Amino acid sequence: MSLNAESTAFRSALEVIRAVEPRVADAIGAELADQRESLKLIASENYASPATLLAMGNWFSDKYAEGTVGRRFYAGCQNVDTVEALAAEHARELFGASHAYVQPHSGIDANLVAFWAILADRVESPALKKAQVRQVNDLTEADWFALRRELGNQRMLGMSLDAGGHLTHGFRPNISGKMFDQRSYGTDPATGLVDYDKVAEAAREFKPLILVAGYSAYPRKVNFRILREIADSVGATFMVDMAHFAGLVAGKVFTGDFDPVPHAHIVTTTTHKSLRGPRGGMVLCGPELADQVDRGCPMVLGGPLPHVMAAKAVALAEARRPDFADYAQRIVDNAQALAEGLTRRGAKLVTGGTDNHLVLIDVTGYGLTGRQAEQALLDSGIVTNRNSVPQDPNGAWYTSGIRIGTPALTSRGLGVAEMDQTAELIHTVLSQTTSGESKAKYVLDPALADKVSKQANELLAGFPLYPAVDLG
Repeated sequence: MSLNAESTAFRSALEVIRAVEPRVADAIGAELADQRESLKLIASENYASPATLLAMGNWFSDKYAEGTVGRRFYAGCQNVDTVEALAAEHARELFGASHAYVQPHSGIDANLVAFWAILADRVESPALKKAQVRQVNDLTEADWFALRRELGNQRMLGMSLDAGGHLTHGFRPNISGKMFDQRSYGTDPATGLVDYDKVAEAAREFKPLILVAGYSAYPRKVNFRILREIADSVGATFMVDMAHFAGLVAGKVFTGDFDPVPHAHIVTTTTHKSLRGPRGGMVLCGPELADQVDRGCPMVLGGPLPHVMAAKAVALAEARRPDFADYAQRIVDNAQALAEGLTRRGAKLVTGGTDNHLVLIDVTGYGLTGRQAEQALLDSGIVTNRNSVPQDPNGAWYTSGIRIGTPALTSRGLGVAEMDQTAELIHTVLSQTTSGESKAKYVLDPALADKVSKQANELLAGFPLYPAVDLG
């Protein structure tokens, strides 16, 4: 019996790898087996297509390509130019952006490119014009000191970590918290929702250089039109990190006031998560910041990864197909069905539900910490991650919440009915787990964990992962 193209490609690749280091080949095969058997609910994970995966394993990996299309510091980059230009073209068309920079290796790299591009754009401030400084690479320490003073100590206003923001939005242990004098805006204690009046008040008082929007654990839409008005009112650059919900923007589930691209000065994203591409990052902006963004390498980045840019081009081409819009809508439908199923069973959800791809469960209602709940679910074949909730009493390590998301299960084909079954499995585990003698320890009957794990496998059996890939 002849094999299909996908099976032939992956089998052949593993045979070649096995001839050199069989343990790596075994680990790759084991990872596919584990992913096929896991009820994956991590909101930031997904499954890239075989075409996207295969685009990363080729000779582009061998190329150095510092610079941009047509302006490389290395010769022989004509084919790299082709794939980078294609990825940028697909990104511009998909998101309606005038400029796309597809070199960042990750979300944090994309954010760093954006931060430095904004700072470099502000270099032409009155204080520094006297020194005739134009390029960020030319700045001396004295110039940077003058720039920080001119810009109010490089102030950033972003969503707090416990309210659902990301660590790259000014969290102190992250480089963004060291680059900027940062202040956070939270959410309304009663509703868990962003209070735009409070954000405006904070902006007027703090006068940030950058107002950052976007989130990693906020289960609602954000009105980017209002936030742009707030940024404009204080002369701030408005930056949106849409890493988590880029797929919902690409699929036209988020439009109008909820699409960040028409409203932000600069937008960053990852290319995996809900966008279902390879691990990597991207920056979208208007012409006023394009030149500075394109200096991301060598300003912030090392050499771009041409094999990953090739995979980005493939994934972005996939996202431009009509069926991706259907996929994006099903992500939200599934998340809302999952939230409804959990609520009906008595779970306490932050904001009471969801408008996007993720659900945040406050597990203190089960008498647990996030760390206890995370591990108990993992023991039962359900992969999630612990996450802070607003005003979290357990801090950022143990936490009081569990973040779950639907992009990966939606990629496998699960629908609304399966989300209700998933809610039942989650509730069963959490309601039968009791707190142990520390915030990390817990008690769960192994027989129950085994039973739920088997039920999860039965649920997944009707929705095989990579059904066209048979490793033999």
